Amino acid sequence: MPDTTQLTELQLALLRVLWTRGEATVADMVEALRPERDLAPTTVATLLSRLEKRRVVSHTTRARQYVYRARVSEGAVRASMVNGLTDTLFGGDVAALMSHLLDARAVSPGDLDRVRDLIARAEASLEKP
Repeated sequence: MPDTTQLTELQLALLRVLWTRGEATVADMVEALRPERDLAPTTVATLLSRLEKRRVVSHTTRARQYVYRARVSEGAVRASMVNGLTDTLFGGDVAALMSHLLDARAVSPGDLDRVRDLIARAEASLEKP
Protein backbone atom coordinates (compact mmCIF):
# COMPACT_ATOMS: atom_id res chain seq x y z
CA MET A 1 0.00 0.00 0.00
CA PRO A 2 1.35 3.45 -0.87
CA ASP A 3 2.57 5.63 1.99
CA THR A 4 0.47 8.79 1.68
CA THR A 5 -0.02 9.85 5.30
CA GLN A 6 2.84 12.34 5.38
CA LEU A 7 3.09 14.23 2.11
CA THR A 8 4.62 17.69 1.94
CA GLU A 9 3.01 20.67 0.23
CA LEU A 10 5.46 20.33 -2.66
CA GLN A 11 4.78 16.60 -3.06
CA LEU A 12 1.06 17.36 -3.15
CA ALA A 13 1.68 20.03 -5.80
CA LEU A 14 3.40 17.42 -7.97
CA LEU A 15 0.54 14.99 -7.46
CA ARG A 16 -2.01 17.66 -8.37
CA VAL A 17 -0.26 18.07 -11.72
CA LEU A 18 -0.48 14.32 -12.28
CA TRP A 19 -4.13 14.16 -11.17
CA THR A 20 -5.00 16.99 -13.56
CA ARG A 21 -2.98 15.79 -16.56
CA GLY A 22 -3.07 12.05 -16.01
CA GLU A 23 0.64 11.79 -16.79
CA ALA A 24 3.61 14.14 -17.12
CA THR A 25 7.36 14.28 -17.61
CA VAL A 26 9.69 16.15 -15.28
CA ALA A 27 9.82 19.00 -17.82
CA ASP A 28 6.01 19.11 -17.95
CA MET A 29 5.85 19.36 -14.18
CA VAL A 30 8.51 22.07 -13.94
CA GLU A 31 6.55 24.12 -16.49
CA ALA A 32 3.18 23.49 -14.79
CA LEU A 33 4.53 24.58 -11.41
CA ARG A 34 6.55 27.56 -12.69
CA PRO A 35 3.86 30.20 -11.88
CA GLU A 36 3.93 29.09 -8.22
CA ARG A 37 7.48 27.81 -7.81
CA ASP A 38 10.69 28.07 -9.77
CA LEU A 39 11.99 24.52 -9.37
CA ALA A 40 15.00 22.94 -10.98
CA PRO A 41 14.29 19.80 -12.99
CA THR A 42 16.68 17.88 -10.73
CA THR A 43 14.61 18.85 -7.70
CA VAL A 44 11.41 17.63 -9.34
CA ALA A 45 13.11 14.41 -10.47
CA THR A 46 14.39 13.75 -6.94
CA LEU A 47 10.95 14.33 -5.42
CA LEU A 48 9.33 12.04 -7.98
CA SER A 49 11.95 9.35 -7.32
CA ARG A 50 11.18 9.51 -3.61
CA LEU A 51 7.44 9.33 -4.28
CA GLU A 52 8.05 6.34 -6.53
CA LYS A 53 9.94 4.53 -3.76
CA ARG A 54 6.89 5.10 -1.56
CA ARG A 55 4.69 3.69 -4.39
CA VAL A 56 2.75 6.94 -4.72
CA VAL A 57 3.75 7.44 -8.36
CA SER A 58 5.09 5.18 -11.10
CA HIS A 59 6.77 5.82 -14.42
CA THR A 60 7.12 4.42 -17.89
CA THR A 61 9.79 5.35 -20.39
CA ARG A 62 8.74 7.10 -23.59
CA ALA A 63 11.25 8.55 -26.05
CA ARG A 64 14.00 8.23 -23.43
CA GLN A 65 12.01 10.27 -20.89
CA TYR A 66 10.29 9.12 -17.75
CA VAL A 67 6.55 9.72 -17.90
CA TYR A 68 5.01 9.72 -14.44
CA ARG A 69 1.50 8.76 -13.31
CA ALA A 70 -0.10 8.92 -9.89
CA ARG A 71 -0.73 5.49 -8.39
CA VAL A 72 -3.15 6.89 -5.84
CA SER A 73 -6.26 9.01 -6.21
CA GLU A 74 -6.72 12.43 -4.68
CA GLY A 75 -9.50 11.02 -2.48
CA ALA A 76 -7.26 8.23 -1.19
CA VAL A 77 -4.52 10.74 -0.31
CA ARG A 78 -6.99 13.00 1.48
CA ALA A 79 -8.40 10.09 3.45
CA SER A 80 -4.96 8.83 4.41
CA MET A 81 -3.68 12.25 5.46
CA VAL A 82 -6.82 13.15 7.44
CA ASN A 83 -6.82 9.76 9.16
CA GLY A 84 -3.16 10.22 10.07
CA LEU A 85 -3.84 13.72 11.36
CA THR A 86 -6.84 12.52 13.36
CA ASP A 87 -4.82 9.70 14.91
CA THR A 88 -1.76 11.86 15.63
CA LEU A 89 -3.35 15.04 16.94
CA PHE A 90 -6.70 13.82 18.28
CA GLY A 91 -5.97 10.24 19.35
CA GLY A 92 -8.35 8.97 16.68
CA ASP A 93 -11.27 10.99 18.10
CA VAL A 94 -13.25 12.19 15.07
CA ALA A 95 -15.58 14.29 17.26
CA ALA A 96 -12.58 16.15 18.67
CA LEU A 97 -11.34 16.84 15.14
CA MET A 98 -14.76 18.16 14.09
CA SER A 99 -15.00 20.28 17.22
CA HIS A 100 -11.60 21.77 16.51
CA LEU A 101 -12.50 22.53 12.88
CA LEU A 102 -15.75 24.22 13.91
CA ASP A 103 -14.06 26.27 16.65
CA ALA A 104 -10.87 27.20 14.77
CA ARG A 105 -12.34 28.73 11.60
CA ALA A 106 -15.08 31.10 10.65
CA VAL A 107 -17.94 28.82 9.65
CA SER A 108 -20.67 30.10 7.39
CA PRO A 109 -24.31 28.99 7.64
CA GLY A 110 -23.84 27.24 4.28
CA ASP A 111 -20.93 25.27 5.70
CA LEU A 112 -23.05 24.18 8.66
CA ASP A 113 -25.85 23.08 6.33
CA ARG A 114 -23.39 20.98 4.33
CA VAL A 115 -22.00 19.41 7.51
CA ARG A 116 -25.52 18.58 8.71
CA ASP A 117 -26.27 16.97 5.35
CA LEU A 118 -23.07 14.92 5.52
CA ILE A 119 -23.91 13.77 9.05
CA ALA A 120 -27.45 12.81 7.98
CA ARG A 121 -26.08 10.77 5.08
CA ALA A 122 -23.52 9.08 7.33
CA GLU A 123 -26.25 8.20 9.85
CA ALA A 124 -28.48 6.83 7.08
CA SER A 125 -25.68 4.61 5.77
CA LEU A 126 -25.09 3.25 9.29
CA GLU A 127 -28.78 2.38 9.66
CA LYS A 128 -28.90 0.28 6.46
CA PRO A 129 -28.44 -3.46 7.05
